[in-house]
Amino acid sequence: MHKDVDRSLTGTIGRVTGRIGPGTIGEVMLPYLGGTMAFHAHPFNKTSGFAVDDEVLVIYFEPPQTVYVDELPDVLRHGADPDATG
Repeated sequence: MHKDVDRSLTGTIGRVTGRIGPGTIGEVMLPYLGGTMAFHAHPFNKTSGFAVDDEVLVIYFEPPQTVYVDELPDVLRHGADPDATG
């Protein structure tokens, strides 16, 4: 039997407020239930690190208050130039 998965935060963009890294519990602020809430955060791939003020993408939500995050793709970054070539 599979555990029900809550995907309500999957794909949400958050801002790091407490450094996220391997073996640590970081913190990210996310829009939630009409407001903004702090969530415990871990790197999804278990090796990445994210600094305070980095924007990250929620890959997995583990209720009640833990998320697993990854680097925000360039296409989702605020102010990204869709016509830029790289």
